[in-house]
Amino acid sequence: MSYTTEARGDANSLEHRIFFKNKKGLYLSPFHDIPLYAGEDKDVYNMIVEVPRWTNAKMEIATKDPLNPIKQDVKKGKLRYVANVFPHKGYIWNYGAIPQTWENPKHIDENTGFGGDNDPIDVCDIGSKVCVQGQVIKVKILGTLALIDEGETDWKIIAINVEDPDAKQYNDIDDVRRLKPHYLESTVDWFRKYKVPDGKPENQFAFNGEFKPKAFAVEIIKSTHEQWKDLINEKTDRGEINCTNTTLKDNKFMCSQEAAETFVKAVPECGNSNEIPPEVDKWYYYQKN
Repeated sequence: MSYTTEARGDANSLEHRIFFKNKKGLYLSPFHDIPLYAGEDKDVYNMIVEVPRWTNAKMEIATKDPLNPIKQDVKKGKLRYVANVFPHKGYIWNYGAIPQTWENPKHIDENTGFGGDNDPIDVCDIGSKVCVQGQVIKVKILGTLALIDEGETDWKIIAINVEDPDAKQYNDIDDVRRLKPHYLESTVDWFRKYKVPDGKPENQFAFNGEFKPKAFAVEIIKSTHEQWKDLINEKTDRGEINCTNTTLKDNKFMCSQEAAETFVKAVPECGNSNEIPPEVDKWYYYQKN
């Protein structure tokens, strides 16, 4: 299945949204309507690219909005950008989410002792191609890292685009360690320090920052998929999560294309692209005392 996007609102603004459509041009939710698996082969997963590699804007699936478009995170009324902590520039992978997964805040993870972060599970594509925001790619899972982010479990799945020229060489986390020296260590370093320039402490990890292999990661994804099923079927408290979808038949939250179009048209059309603040390019130098 192929997907397209429709941008609304001026780029780099509080109103900017990226809505999703299927190949027939019908609106859908990337959170709820795009399937977990990319076809019958359950070894390949869909990944929604929220943040292309080397960029700074903290874009994410808007879990509380109808149809869950991608939008930029906002902090204290301002658009949020991740800081560049030397030697890193922006996100060091294509960063996004696996659809039809959810880390339930009330589900205490047996591995970490903390509840989930209330979002779809995050995924880092380590392939060589810089993807496009809103692109849906097919990935194979290689492993996972258990980030503890301000008292919440925030799994980071490590994966590779199946269309990457070197994808066949990567089948588990040890292949990353062997073929990309220091890459995993840099990933831990990035997640550990990226909030420090905002005045926050270093992030912590379960398993002392050790990456877990593919088999472990797949079980984590399966668990978050089951948590998503409970969410969409109202078997757990969904809080402010918006479950509006257009394809899940017999689901309470399924809406018509007419209703979906109303949600989209409520956001202004794209106009001019606003400039990214120059301070976003600043490099921060940090050493733990």
